[in-house]
Amino acid sequence: MNSSRDSEGSTRRHKQFIGGEWRTGSTDEVLVDRNPFDGSTIAEFNCAGVADVDEAYRVAQGARSEWDGVSPHAKRAVFERAVSYVEEHTPEIVDMIIDELGGTRLKAHFEIGLVLDVLKEAGTFPLRMDVRILPSPSPDRENRVHREPVGVVGVISPFNFPFFLGMKSVAPALAAGNGVVLKPHEDTPIVGGTLIAEVFEAAGLPAGLLNVVITEIALIGDAFVEHPVPRVISFTGSDAVGRHVAEVAVRNFKKPILELGGNSALIVLADADLEVAVNAAVFSRFTHQGQVCMSASRVLVHREVFDEFASRYVAKAESLPVGDPRDPDTVLGPLINQRQADRLAGQVEQGITEGARVLLRGKVDGTLFHPTVLTDVTPGMSVMQEELFGPVACLVPFDTEDEAVAIANDTRFGLSGAVHTSDLDKGVELAGRIHTGMVHVNDSTIADEATVPFGGEKQSGLGRMNGDWSLDAFTTLKWISVNRGRARYPY
Repeated sequence: MNSSRDSEGSTRRHKQFIGGEWRTGSTDEVLVDRNPFDGSTIAEFNCAGVADVDEAYRVAQGARSEWDGVSPHAKRAVFERAVSYVEEHTPEIVDMIIDELGGTRLKAHFEIGLVLDVLKEAGTFPLRMDVRILPSPSPDRENRVHREPVGVVGVISPFNFPFFLGMKSVAPALAAGNGVVLKPHEDTPIVGGTLIAEVFEAAGLPAGLLNVVITEIALIGDAFVEHPVPRVISFTGSDAVGRHVAEVAVRNFKKPILELGGNSALIVLADADLEVAVNAAVFSRFTHQGQVCMSASRVLVHREVFDEFASRYVAKAESLPVGDPRDPDTVLGPLINQRQADRLAGQVEQGITEGARVLLRGKVDGTLFHPTVLTDVTPGMSVMQEELFGPVACLVPFDTEDEAVAIANDTRFGLSGAVHTSDLDKGVELAGRIHTGMVHVNDSTIADEATVPFGGEKQSGLGRMNGDWSLDAFTTLKWISVNRGRARYPY
């Protein structure tokens, strides 16, 4: 890219994107987007107000008529061009993820790979908006079932994987024929918001079909969810906020799709390959500083191998480089903001007060939070029950498989999990007893594939995403019957 285009793109990304135009928000409130590592200002946004949200939804609703008239193959081409755009701009996007999220270079490339997979899968959706013919008990009737877009979808994305988790709803919703309004998290307005708008603008998406509003919740309240236009609200974030979003959505007869928090358990049986298990457990906890909903904050290890596992785990965690995410050797960069770091430090202190023993106490330097490992924890402790959204792990010994399953299930969450054993059949059997949406045998708790159902049980969410499940989430079915004979009625 040449410098003039870089400058233009950077400037545009610092505005609202409504009706195909880059514009300033209607309020005087300014959202300052900061680099979580050094605190420098990346951008400043005039926040959107309720009037901007209203216009964004109305524009998306109106733009659908043009999108309806585009052939499925031409729609697919939009997503193919989006893939090319992301591939061509990968170095720039990597820098954006590092600067705005504090993500490491490795994390940035991982996230971009997930985005490319989502775009490629979404590109198949226009050709999957089918019509089925179903039989009827009446010999003269033909039943047709049409898959149709819901209309307009509201998307609220999080700060941890904003490019991917924003695109995970935006791309399939658009591909299924809907208009979309996206509100990214206030800590990641560019990577989770205006970057996505830029991708689709460059790909030739009709103006107004995708709109991005940057704002603080305090300025708009529940207007984003309550608005009469959207039929589906897709939210990714904490279970506390997700509960509120679901209540408001259902009260207004909208379908909520929720991808919420987790408190995943990784179980290590006595016959597991300890080298593989340690590597998987460390990756499952410390990837992106532990700011992953699928992270394994609870590592349950058979007592026969607990001491050896704990020694290896602590040594590996302690060896992970912490620091500037621009350094290619860094594994753990900063947490997203000081508030998150302070909250996590408080959770660790509470756990120690409740009786947890420290195996590794990582220092906290601003937003840099070094790996911390606790043991002698019991299921009732706060560090075992609450989501620890950062690099803090609990190591728990167990004596029997039943005990391990009971501990794993003793949580209000149910997103992911893992079982490590040399007996694959036993691993699958145990996986079936863990009350989560996903369990991985001899692997990490962190996994997502574009064609496999992703989602949680209990308070980890509602619904499933990816592949056919995303198509179901953003479409509805209409029954049209045709009577080819002469209908007769009892009166």
